[in-house]
Amino acid sequence: MPVISNSSPLIALTQIGRLDLLHRLDARIRIPPAVARELAPTIAELPGWILVQELAHPLQPNTVSGSIGPGEREAISLGLELGDALLILDEQPARRLATSLGLRVIGTVGLLMASKERGFLAKIRPELDRLLAVRFFMDQDLYDRVVAQAGE
Repeated sequence: MPVISNSSPLIALTQIGRLDLLHRLDARIRIPPAVARELAPTIAELPGWILVQELAHPLQPNTVSGSIGPGEREAISLGLELGDALLILDEQPARRLATSLGLRVIGTVGLLMASKERGFLAKIRPELDRLLAVRFFMDQDLYDRVVAQAGE
C-alpha cells in the first residue's frame, strides 16, 4: 500500500530526531511536489526513501476548503490517484477531507503509537514531550489517551 505524507509530520519527526521511525514503519514514503517545496527549508536533502511523485490530476484549489494548504491538497490528490493509500496528515480539515473521500489517514502521534507497538520505541511519553517542546499542537486529552493506551 502506498504511504503518502504531508510536510508537517515529516517536519515534526525531523525536529524530534525521529524521522527514522517513519522509514522503519514503511520502506518508501511518497510526497507530492508541493510537500517537497514545503520541506526544503527544514530538510535540505530528502533521504532516498522519500520519493517525490508528480501528480496526473491534482485537486484544484477552488474545489477544496481554503483551510487546506497546497501540500495537503496535493497529498490528498496523490492518495486518490494511487488508490488504497495511507495518508499521513495532522491538520483536521485535511484529515476530514481525506476521510470523506475514502482515504485512510494516520497522523504523527499515530505513527509514534505504531512505532511503540512494533517495538521501535520503548516509551512514547518522551516522544510526545519532545513534540510538545517543538510546538506541535496536541491537546491534553489526546496526550493522556495515548499515554494510557501505551500503558505508561
